[in-house]
Amino acid sequence: MILQNNFKNFNDIQESEITFLPLFFRLFFPPIKVLVRIFFLFFLFLFSTKTFAQSSVSLQECEDAFLKNNLLLLAQQYNIDIAKTNVVQAKIWELPYVYTEFNAVNPQNRRFADVGAQGEKIFSVQQLIYLGGKKKNEVEFAKSNVEIAQLEFEQLLRNLRFELHQNFYTLYFEQQKIQTLKAQLTNLDTLINAYSAQVEKGNMPLKDVIRLQSLSFSLQNDLLEIQKTCNQAQQIISLFTGFLQPITLKNVETEVQNFYTKTISISTDSLVALSLSQNPEYLTYQKIIESDYLMLKWQKSLATPDLNLGASYDQMGGAFQNQVNLTLGIPLPLWNRNKGNIQAAQIQIEQSKKQQDFKKNELQSLVENAYLNWQNQYNQYKSLQNSTTDNLNTVYRGMLQNFQRGNISLLEFTDFMESYNENNLLINEVKKQLVLMGEQVNYITNTRIF
Repeated sequence: MILQNNFKNFNDIQESEITFLPLFFRLFFPPIKVLVRIFFLFFLFLFSTKTFAQSSVSLQECEDAFLKNNLLLLAQQYNIDIAKTNVVQAKIWELPYVYTEFNAVNPQNRRFADVGAQGEKIFSVQQLIYLGGKKKNEVEFAKSNVEIAQLEFEQLLRNLRFELHQNFYTLYFEQQKIQTLKAQLTNLDTLINAYSAQVEKGNMPLKDVIRLQSLSFSLQNDLLEIQKTCNQAQQIISLFTGFLQPITLKNVETEVQNFYTKTISISTDSLVALSLSQNPEYLTYQKIIESDYLMLKWQKSLATPDLNLGASYDQMGGAFQNQVNLTLGIPLPLWNRNKGNIQAAQIQIEQSKKQQDFKKNELQSLVENAYLNWQNQYNQYKSLQNSTTDNLNTVYRGMLQNFQRGNISLLEFTDFMESYNENNLLINEVKKQLVLMGEQVNYITNTRIF
């Protein structure tokens, strides 16, 4: 009865008055603001979970996104479609030419527009007939440009994929450096706080804290420089793949192990031969020469005159009434034999051959240089003992504990820390360069050697 007297309509219930309802009613019918907040938090949780899941990616996932989202790659594909449309256009013949003539004034009979049964009108149609294989040669030349466009696309794909791999591995190794430096800085901050407290009590000199702070500033400066490299690599990966948020890498250790263990089992001559057969840039020069020969063949065929074949109807103007004629027309090849274009096509062939020879020499030099760089880097990596990193970390923990116990001096500890940091970064850099040199060999030969 009390509820009936106070609330005539359920819609009149105010949010401030819900607190007077029974507990079970409030649980099953919460205020609308609470419902909105619950749904908002729920969808925010789902979105955050999805975003987090997307931020951890492997190299293969980066490549998949790269093939799907890279705008330069998508734009280059249109060149193939354009080349294919040029083939379609090359197959099209000239349109037939239609000519008609009607009488305007008949001076004999003093009639205007005398086009009737006794008047005069002329109809003719002509079609250009290509001779000398012009149309066939034009189509073959257009088809050769499709193959060139496909190789240029493959070349761009190879270049961008190589850059993606380089930045992916760079990001991975630079992140390893960051983890090491952050761990050192955490330990240093603990020591600095402890020493600062002792300095305030007068138990230690201020110069010891300054010495530790100086070491911390040096590590922070190294950290900033490495983070710049990471940010640049993140930017390029984001640009290539379309990932909007910063990414973390997964399954990379499995990828890089192949670079640590696998060696090149073939000679440099075999690598050069492999590169000449697989490198799309060199293959493009080969196709360009083939296309130049097709252009020469086409230009020579253009020296052959074409035939104009047609038929005409003349009602009264010919020798006979309602006269039907067959028309043939062909240019006389007197002073235009297309010599200039033929010579230009011949010169173009020689130019392309020289460019191909240069590319061959350049590719041979690049292969030998890439192999030598990889070999030097691999020897440097092998010279490092497998337990070097573990030994460094063991010594680091021992030095830290001894310093905390007062068994070694501050100068000894800071000198060791500087040496430890340099060695850690050096080991990481050696591994990174070995992977990048292996990728360089893969790139030049366009073969998955590692």
